[in-house]
Formats: sequence, structure tokens, C-alpha cells
Amino acid sequence: MRLALLIGGTVLLDQLTKLWIQMCFLYSEKLVVVPGLFNLHYIRNTGAAWGLLAGWRLLLVLFSLAMLGLILHRRRELFGATSCGRAALPLLAGGIIGNLIDRVRLGYVVDFLDFHHGAWHFPAFNVADSAICIGIGLYLIGQFRQGPCAGRGDGGA
Repeated sequence: MRLALLIGGTVLLDQLTKLWIQMCFLYSEKLVVVPGLFNLHYIRNTGAAWGLLAGWRLLLVLFSLAMLGLILHRRRELFGATSCGRAALPLLAGGIIGNLIDRVRLGYVVDFLDFHHGAWHFPAFNVADSAICIGIGLYLIGQFRQGPCAGRGDGGA
């Protein structure tokens, strides 16, 4: 039950922020929030991270479903041994589901968080992407770090 609530919360936050962008911004509209550093910029991404595999919607949907099925089916084995792993699971699953909803419903993923500095520019992303990246980071910390984050748990992710 707790896992479902955490996954649902991640999906809800992702979908609400995307809905807000779609309602308040025209496609490709940009709002400078912090000059020279951060914009809100409504982008439609038909690919995966950094626009890779653009236009391969069916492949991305199938891959997302496969990864979601894998991490949920093997959650105790993959995530249950560490507190970081147990924190990572709802972020990964919620992020995958959030972007999957966009791909199925819209045919693209809504991105809007746009960071840059000078000539450096990071591709726009969203809350689901952030959840996935944080989830991966927590999972890796749990696998490699010794200490409180890697403490043995009850295995009940």
C-alpha cells in the first residue's frame, strides 16, 4: 500500500506539473525564471532522454512497460536490501509511469525544466525524468556505499 501511494504521488506530481505547463504555455513558449540559468520552456519530446530514439514511440512504450514490469516483479531482490533501494523504487516506477502516460496519451513527453549557463545547455526535462535520475542515483548509492543508507532492511520494498 505504501509503495503504491509513493508511486502514485510521484505520478501525480509529474502529471500536474505537465498539465500546468500545457495550460499556461503555448508550445515552445519560454519563460525566463533565473536569467542565464533557468527557464520554463514547453517542449514536446518524441524520443527518450536527450531526444534519443525520436519517433520510435512504440519501442519506447514497450521498453517502458518491460522495465516497469521488471522492477516491480523483482522489487524485493533489486531494491529490498537497502534503504536507498527502497527509496529508489517508487521514484523509478513513478517516473516511468509518468512519461509512459504522456507517450500513450499524447504521442510525446512534455518537458519544461530548462537549465543552461553560458554556452552550456542541458536538454529540457520534467519531474518524471528527475524522479528516474534520483531513483537511479539512490539505487547506485545503496549498491556501492557502506553506511546508514546501505543498512540492511527487512527486504519488504
